[in-house]
Parts: sequence; structure tokens; C-alpha cells
Amino acid sequence: MRKAFKGYWILSWIGLFANIIALPFIAYVVSSGPPLHVANISIAISLAWPSAIVGIVASAGLLAERKWGVILSIISISMVIAGALPYGIVRLILLDDLLGLSGICVLIVILNIFSLVYWTLPIHRKNIRY
Repeated sequence: MRKAFKGYWILSWIGLFANIIALPFIAYVVSSGPPLHVANISIAISLAWPSAIVGIVASAGLLAERKWGVILSIISISMVIAGALPYGIVRLILLDDLLGLSGICVLIVILNIFSLVYWTLPIHRKNIRY
């Protein structure tokens, strides 16, 4: 196995497990009930589940040391930020639950911004097999 740079393997495995855990969590939020029920369904179908599936495929590509894994990771992370940030803001304004799902969305966005910065480093475009 090649010598990888710091954080590559741990973030690849964390991404895989986080995306697998996200699938039932999204289903739980969709089935949770009345507050913003239509918004929950539309965000889940249009962004949340597709980004989790793309994230699982991206993690598989990263674990296989493929360059397309990095590209799919960037796409998946961008999809998560594009969905979780506005949803979290709207939910925070309408329901005022910073310690609930809105706070989880803010935490998810912050962690994904850090991971987006990591995966866009120039070193990821070198030293990886095609």
C-alpha cells in the first residue's frame, strides 16, 4: 500500500460510516411528523438520500485510492452543504430549536466545510491512481 498523507484513511472510513448511518437517520426525520413534514420529505428525496448514496460511492472510491473518489467526495459534500444549510436556517427561524435538528444541521454543515477544505487540497489531485 502507498504512503498516504495525513487524515486520508481515517476520513475515508468516517465518510463511509457516516453516510451509511445517514440513510436511516434521514428516514427517521422524514417519518417524525408534522413540523415541516413537506419540507422534510422534499429535502430527503431531492438532496439528502442522493448525497448519502454519492458519499458511499465516493468513500468506496477513496478506499480504492481512485481519483474519482476525491471528485465524488467534493460533489457529495457540496450537496450536503447545499441542503443542510438552508434547511437548518429555515428550521431555526420557524421552530427555534437550536438544540434539536437545527443544531444538528449546523454541526453537519461545519464539519462538511472542514472536510470540503481537506478534500480540495492540491495534494489529492496528485499521488492517486486513476
